[in-house]
Amino acid sequence: MSRYKCIIVEDEPLAAEVLTDYIKQVPFLELCGTCGNVFEASALLDATAVDLLFLDIHLPGMKGLDFLRSLTKSPSVILTTAYHEYAIQGYEFNALDYLVKPIEFSRFLAAVKKIRQVNSEPKDPGTTRERKSLFFSVNKKKVRIFTDEISYIESLREYIKVVTAQRTIITKMSLIQVEEMLNTENFVRVHRSFIVAKDKIDSYTAVSVDIGDVEIPVGRNFKESLFTVLGDSDN
Repeated sequence: MSRYKCIIVEDEPLAAEVLTDYIKQVPFLELCGTCGNVFEASALLDATAVDLLFLDIHLPGMKGLDFLRSLTKSPSVILTTAYHEYAIQGYEFNALDYLVKPIEFSRFLAAVKKIRQVNSEPKDPGTTRERKSLFFSVNKKKVRIFTDEISYIESLREYIKVVTAQRTIITKMSLIQVEEMLNTENFVRVHRSFIVAKDKIDSYTAVSVDIGDVEIPVGRNFKESLFTVLGDSDN
């Protein structure tokens, strides 16, 4: 089993202790060090090949997000904080996940599993089919997302959240705009705020679809079209 080397950047001893205990319970994680500030973390990153960074947003000397901006090459990052309001900023840095303290182990485990998904995508050198992709504006960069990786897209008023198994990004765009860009038979609008990928649906009812652990509502005006595209003749 591959093990992913990780470090904790956290100035609260109790929070660092909780993360340390959680990491020890996960067989595919290996803790390489705990840092109380970004300057210690920077030195450790220079000395060690790190796969995953648990990074607190509020740190002494330099904030976690400012530290991310300073890195020319960053490992995968899971942000930790006591504040919900930084979630959008966190996703702009392509963080694997965003954990709000106090962190439950089940939520921690769901987050760290994403690094295995990122590193376990099948590689088929024999295929020549060009994969369709879209570029989204994130933190002044154009970020490529392959459409066959998208699980669902959620409207956040003037923003949208694009969710894949590997990451989540948030960009300023309307759901109608991205729906036109997708232009593929694999996506279906199930609610005024949600577009889902048909091949990522695990189960569904007349009121919701399940993609992994996420339950997405089905709007009354979209139910019939959902059943049609899924070939449900019983409804």
